[in-house]
Amino acid sequence: MNEAINPAEPTMEFRLLDLVKAYRMYQQMMRYPHLVDEMRGLFLSALEEAGIGGRAMIEEAVRRFLAKKEEPFSEGDIPDFTGTFIDLYFAHHFSDEQIQNYIHLARKKDAFRRLNQILNMEGVTSGRIKKALKEFCAIPQGNLRISPDEAEGVRVSLINHFVSNQLAFIGIAKQYITIRDIDELLEHSYWNRRRSGRIGGKAAGMFLAGKILLPRFEERDPEIEKYLAIPESYYFNSGILSDFIDYNHLYSFHSQKYKSREAIEEEYENMEELLRRASFPPDVIEDFSVFLEKIGEHPLILRSSSLLEDNFGFTFSGKYESFFLANQGALQKRLNDFMWGMKQILKSTFSPAAILYRRDHNLLDFDERMSVLVQKVVGHRCGPYFLPFAAGVAFSQNMYTWSPVIRKEDGMVRLVLGLGTRAVDRTGPGYPLIVPLSHPLLRPEVSAERIKKYSQKMVDVIHMETGRFESVSYFDILEALDGSDLFHAVSVDQEGHLSPPLFKGQKIDKAQSCITFINFLSKTPFAALMKKILKRLQEAYGYPVDVEFAWDDEKLYLLQCRPLAIREHMASVIFPDHIPGERILFTNDRDLTHSSVKDIEYIVYVNPKGYARLSTFEERMAVARTVGKLNHLLEGKRYVLLGPARWGTTDINLGVKVSYADINHTLILGEIAFEEDGLIPEVSYGTHFYSDLVEARIIPLAIYPDQTGMVFNEAFLTDSPNILPELAPDLAPRAQVVRVLHVPSCTGGLFLQVLQDAENRKGVGFFAPAENRGKQV
Repeated sequence: MNEAINPAEPTMEFRLLDLVKAYRMYQQMMRYPHLVDEMRGLFLSALEEAGIGGRAMIEEAVRRFLAKKEEPFSEGDIPDFTGTFIDLYFAHHFSDEQIQNYIHLARKKDAFRRLNQILNMEGVTSGRIKKALKEFCAIPQGNLRISPDEAEGVRVSLINHFVSNQLAFIGIAKQYITIRDIDELLEHSYWNRRRSGRIGGKAAGMFLAGKILLPRFEERDPEIEKYLAIPESYYFNSGILSDFIDYNHLYSFHSQKYKSREAIEEEYENMEELLRRASFPPDVIEDFSVFLEKIGEHPLILRSSSLLEDNFGFTFSGKYESFFLANQGALQKRLNDFMWGMKQILKSTFSPAAILYRRDHNLLDFDERMSVLVQKVVGHRCGPYFLPFAAGVAFSQNMYTWSPVIRKEDGMVRLVLGLGTRAVDRTGPGYPLIVPLSHPLLRPEVSAERIKKYSQKMVDVIHMETGRFESVSYFDILEALDGSDLFHAVSVDQEGHLSPPLFKGQKIDKAQSCITFINFLSKTPFAALMKKILKRLQEAYGYPVDVEFAWDDEKLYLLQCRPLAIREHMASVIFPDHIPGERILFTNDRDLTHSSVKDIEYIVYVNPKGYARLSTFEERMAVARTVGKLNHLLEGKRYVLLGPARWGTTDINLGVKVSYADINHTLILGEIAFEEDGLIPEVSYGTHFYSDLVEARIIPLAIYPDQTGMVFNEAFLTDSPNILPELAPDLAPRAQVVRVLHVPSCTGGLFLQVLQDAENRKGVGFFAPAENRGKQV
């Protein structure tokens, strides 16, 4: 700022400089004549805040100035001269940049008032809101803002109209998402001309997380700013698919949710052909075509983003579809693939699993609508494949603490090479790497043999030549990886000792290698960065979170963020002083969930050894269908489901292929791992399947019969009377593998009690008289 002047007695040189500057400022002001008074009000406020003086001082200076003039003046002359003196003072004391900022602030206040007025009009259209928002955001941002108190209501209205109407989300989002952020989102959004809509829960969560971590106005963390990226994303709002239903007269879809489970399942299968014949309106097809021309031939993922998805208390994990597109070739082919992907995501809205999930959570009457988040797939070309170096899912709370040194508050990651689908689904041979972020290199396995056994065996990719999403062997993908990827991903077995490469380009015996990510976790900022990001997101949400991510080209890409499904913590689990050995069904001390489930009346037991002997796909699928039917028959009963690992897998060789709809009424879902069968339970924590169990209050259970010191009364489960043929005669052919036991009938009136103490790593299932008949305590 310049030194103060006395306008009553300025020098001739000083007066000319100030007059020229003030005149130029006045010319800018007069481009908006209706705002001149408001601008001068802001100038006065700035002068007062700077300690230079306010209106009274300037009016006194005007009077002294006029008193020295020979011409007479009246009180009516004072306002005109006062305005000129305000301009003169302000031009003298503030820089050109500051002058611009205050002029823009007056313009922003004016545009803000119009935007606020339009937002509060009854029945206002999205188009009119977007026009007013665009007018506001067209004004340069500058470093002077609308006051937070004024802006909050407008932010809430914009979030509610375009992003999400979930109150829990809005309560957080209004603190981080700015008015200009909404405008930028709309620049990447596609809207239906006939139906309004929002971007949906999954897109909203990703958008909010990006603004929490990379805020527009607040100071950014240099490390997060350096390494964090948001994939190129586009939002196709719910009005598009709602309009598609109207355009094709598919009104019966809306009543699916009120039908019986059997009708839902049967009619869901018929939707495929209905959707194949249905078409999008011409204007929507044109929008899709323009989008694909703009985006070019880069692989895409179409991700479901329903209005309820990824919300507090009900995340809909894995209920709706995601659809990968290679997006290669002629525009018409790409357009056809894109439209088919859109239809598949719409179809999943009416799937049995999604509808029954909503029914279980009292959400059936909510008018659920589906939006689609379209993202460029993160990754690079490796031979015929397209994939990121690594991907997975991360959690701000680590509930799988197999070692006492692990700090659960530092979080956990499920990490895989390639696309992240294997980290969230229980699919195929091999396992994702479980990384406790407090100790990233710590593993539950010790020997090289066991580390190799439980390493990732298949890698998910987009095959660019076939145009399909595929799972390929780890050894096949090795041939396509470059030296840097190999260096960070693998270790080599050298006479019983696994060692990562010492340098990039080191020759690797691929036949003796396996995925360990040791160099990735120890020589990149990934682990520390992820821990920092999870902590910041949890602080903002006020609740544990999980995020999906990809890592490629030294960047961490945030793909999704949502509240983490966690169990209510019990204060303590009280064990009886003594349990007679003959009453113990099992003991366990691994993969425990703090819980107490009392008075279980029925056990549904899928014999792991019997299941392993089934030789055909159809026989194993028949077991899965039997489990689903029993789940329906035993609804309202206190029953547990025990069987081979992995429940919920898509690979029938590894376990029973069931969905949420097949197990949603059980109290406990137990996985029994006989070592000799090689069916060791994968840790379910962090998968979509685990989220289902948590939200349905189903306790996951792992039993290792061959583990030293553990008890497993297999004879009780295999030799007790099987009431399956009596309960469901049509299921009798499955009785050799699937057994249903009425516990009191087998034990002289006793019930199964299951206690799991995660803190002390102690679990037991035993028979005792009924204590109570509540759900679970």
